[in-house]
Amino acid sequence: MTNNKLVLGSKSPRRQALIGELGFPVEIRIDEIEEIYPDDLAPEKVPAYLAKLKAQPLIPTLKENEILVTSDTIVLLDGKVVGKPKDRNESIEMLRSLSGRSHTVITGVNLASIEKMSAFSTVTEVYFSEISEDDIVHYVDKHQPFDKAGSYGIQEWLGYIGVSKIEGCYYNVMGLPLHDLYKALKSF
Repeated sequence: MTNNKLVLGSKSPRRQALIGELGFPVEIRIDEIEEIYPDDLAPEKVPAYLAKLKAQPLIPTLKENEILVTSDTIVLLDGKVVGKPKDRNESIEMLRSLSGRSHTVITGVNLASIEKMSAFSTVTEVYFSEISEDDIVHYVDKHQPFDKAGSYGIQEWLGYIGVSKIEGCYYNVMGLPLHDLYKALKSF
């Protein structure tokens, strides 16, 4: 990795901050794509599929020593994908459905260079305690989590008061599984 530079294909400020903590030189390069996946794709395969899709328009921009990192995070509840909320009402409804239950967070990560590509997914189980309607509304109105899968950030107020336990990688829930990413980069 010492001679390589990372290219992060993400506009997410959380992912940008997280990848910066790994200590490698990083450049942000973005090309918007429509995040659409086949209806018959198994939900647990969606994040890796979308991560690879996000990489496609950026691969031609890579130079010899660059490794592109793209990723996508989803929330699964009762085996169904819970995406990003479209508005305040949908955000509140999503959080009601997560309250008092566990859900699965899956992040798919794609690594690409001009020579090769590989992908992996990381799974974390998140447990929410019962969250009051007042707390849900307060969180949505104050933090406006409309850019977050499942309509919450574990590193924000709702995570502090609502998450009772997690099984797996905390950073995966934030959108980038740093432990698995570091290992993958070292062997790429």
